[in-house]
Amino acid sequence: MRHAFTRRPAKTTPVEPAQEEWDIDEQPADYIGGWSTGARANTSAVLRWAAWGLIVLGPVLGAAAFARASATGPARPSVTASAPTATGSQGAAGFATLFVAQYLRAGEGDQDKLAVYYPAAADMQLEGEPNRRHGEQLTVVRLRQTDPDVWSVTVATRIVSDTAPAAKKTTAADASGGSQPTAAEAAADSVHYFQVPVAVGPAGQGATGYVALSMPAEVTAPPRIKTPQLIYGPVQPAPPSDPRIQTVAAFLTAYLTNSGEGLDRYLAPGTRLSAITPAPYRSVSVDQMQIEQDQAQEPATTVPKDGTRTRLVVTVRATSHDAVRVPLTYALTLKARAGRWEIAALDGAPSPALPAQPALSSPTPTP
Repeated sequence: MRHAFTRRPAKTTPVEPAQEEWDIDEQPADYIGGWSTGARANTSAVLRWAAWGLIVLGPVLGAAAFARASATGPARPSVTASAPTATGSQGAAGFATLFVAQYLRAGEGDQDKLAVYYPAAADMQLEGEPNRRHGEQLTVVRLRQTDPDVWSVTVATRIVSDTAPAAKKTTAADASGGSQPTAAEAAADSVHYFQVPVAVGPAGQGATGYVALSMPAEVTAPPRIKTPQLIYGPVQPAPPSDPRIQTVAAFLTAYLTNSGEGLDRYLAPGTRLSAITPAPYRSVSVDQMQIEQDQAQEPATTVPKDGTRTRLVVTVRATSHDAVRVPLTYALTLKARAGRWEIAALDGAPSPALPAQPALSSPTPTP
């Protein structure tokens, strides 16, 4: 508390030499409501300095908190092991493939083997001898989700009979000298497609479980689409005098036969490729080519300026070690440098043409 002092006037009857006395005024004029104006001024100053301190320290404290969060990493949500997300498309595909393989081998008395995949199969009636046939080259050709936890899997396979006698195939037209196969022979020689519905769900301990919802259903082959338009020109012979073909032929010979001085001499800077080891072929020749947006019928004889790029598709004949020539097709990107073509990329696939953009109609002028 701040105290104020007031001066008392001297007595009128002097007895002794005048002495000044001071009394304490307990409630000075600036004492308001238990808080003096001086104290309020001091407190205001303290609050102002505290506010400025927070303003200055705010960015520093924020940066420190960010650095700490970055060091410790983002917060990881807790995962419940007993209820994993039931996606499992890859697992459903493998499960369906195993089911179809067992289904094709099943015969009388094999209900329990099928019940592992489809529990209701335990009460089904099966006919024929077990293992009288089996599937070869089983592969998934279609996979689609029909419900949040159900996948429809289509498995393709060739069916081979294990019990048929090795006798000459007879046909209905043998008597007349024809050679048309019977319906049974045609069916046996074709690819079969089996559709299996597979439910996916949590199986405890963080695992995902699978179960078939029915026996396999044989279906038709998946539809084929129309071949998309590509960026390349028409198919034309590959003249040996074309600098592009010279580079491609030398590169593919080194790539497929692992001969010569290696691939580096044919590669553009920054391109990394390795020859196939062991070499599957003895020699390579380029038969046909398709050049990007090339409609010219005359073969090229010169190399354009440095940095020019072009894409092409070539069909080659590669001679294997048993002297059989097999066709192979490669999509390549070439780049011109120092008066020659170099391989810039071994493309993963031929490049489709971009869809045609609709023409913009001009606005009709207002008269």
